[in-house]
Amino acid sequence: MSLPNRQLRIGTRGSALARWQTGRIRSLLAAAGFSAEPVEIKTTGDLTPEVPLSRIGSRALFTKQIDDALLAGRIDLAVHSLKDLPTRLPDGIVIGAVGEREDPRDALVGRTSISWQELPRGAVLATSSLRRRAQMLYHRPDLQIVDIRGNVDTRLAKLAANADWSGIVLATAGLVRLGAENRIGERLSPDLLLPAPGQGALAITARADDEPILELVRSVLHNPETALTISAERAFLAGLEGGCQVPIAAYAERQGAGGDMLLHGRVIAPDGRTLIEGRQRRTVTSEAGAGELGLMLADELLEQGAGDILVQARASAPADP
Repeated sequence: MSLPNRQLRIGTRGSALARWQTGRIRSLLAAAGFSAEPVEIKTTGDLTPEVPLSRIGSRALFTKQIDDALLAGRIDLAVHSLKDLPTRLPDGIVIGAVGEREDPRDALVGRTSISWQELPRGAVLATSSLRRRAQMLYHRPDLQIVDIRGNVDTRLAKLAANADWSGIVLATAGLVRLGAENRIGERLSPDLLLPAPGQGALAITARADDEPILELVRSVLHNPETALTISAERAFLAGLEGGCQVPIAAYAERQGAGGDMLLHGRVIAPDGRTLIEGRQRRTVTSEAGAGELGLMLADELLEQGAGDILVQARASAPADP
């Protein structure tokens, strides 16, 4: 492998979860004989910690400054939670590898043991996600949903400080990776809360023209099976032109040993009053084939009227800066 004789630089956010994810990638590179140092970079999402994500108005909340550093050559690669990546990356940047996926489900967390069925009428739940909010209101219009921002530790502290909150909803993957799995009251079924496209997976980005780095990350860090499911989910999102201001959910999984993939997708009105969903199944053997599956399901939901929901959601969302 014709890599330059230098220590690699990995761009990352500074949260505990981002550091864990970068540490995982560094350990895999080290096992293959390559040394890498982390370079912490603050992003738009980090610099506006009290503003709800859906109101900031950018599709690159946690990636723009890292992308800028990558394009400027200040870092060689970057590690992201894949669900944070826009479906259209900046010119000159590509996803070089997709890491193995952790549990993609959302988790309900309370002060003590808690489950969805046990939530009292009018219970207060906190989330940073418009997707989670919309789906919870669809199933339980009586719930009171409040916004919460910050890293995992910050959100757990806010739960402890707000006695009127019944719980918070976070990604299971983040809790597991940070050793806080014991805080999970219930891992919520995708039939209840369908995950965000890419939730639980890691993405390693690099410059499109940096062939040695791309060769390295593809050979050392890439998980082909995860990449197939992620390709279907992200194509579905791209087909609907969705971002964090629009409640879109998707989850792809293998069915049996014959290469069949089942993709489940949803578009939900922000107030939870309308939900349109569908499922598509086909044999998938390549990322391109998985992408075709995602676009097929996006077209199906648009034919069912999902476009009206998207137009209304975008009309009430802030414009990208």
